Amino acid sequence: MTPTISAAHPILPAQDMDATEAFYRHLGFLSQGRWGGYMILRRDGVEVHFWECSDRSLAENSSCYIRTPDADALHASFGPLPVGKGGGKILPPEDRAWGMREFYVMDPNGNLLRFGQLILA
Repeated sequence: MTPTISAAHPILPAQDMDATEAFYRHLGFLSQGRWGGYMILRRDGVEVHFWECSDRSLAENSSCYIRTPDADALHASFGPLPVGKGGGKILPPEDRAWGMREFYVMDPNGNLLRFGQLILA
């Protein structure tokens, strides 16, 4: 039997674990636990892990890509962000030249999450 890889889970830096958890809860992620300066959040089959880090520049240079079968529906499920709740932004979906329909989420730490759906040319 050929060995396989079953999942990948990004590990992103976070300056404020409480604000990070609140932001991702708004996106529908649920806490799987916290252990000191480490946290795991999950939505559907995706886990995003966070490690506490005081250097914002690390987050501003970090990103991950998450596939979805329906970028528009997922984007709509996130709804508008609450005003004055620690920042972050959600950009609208767009078709990209590389055959993906994508939208981008910037969390309050500066991490970029790219959500993408394969589209047929």
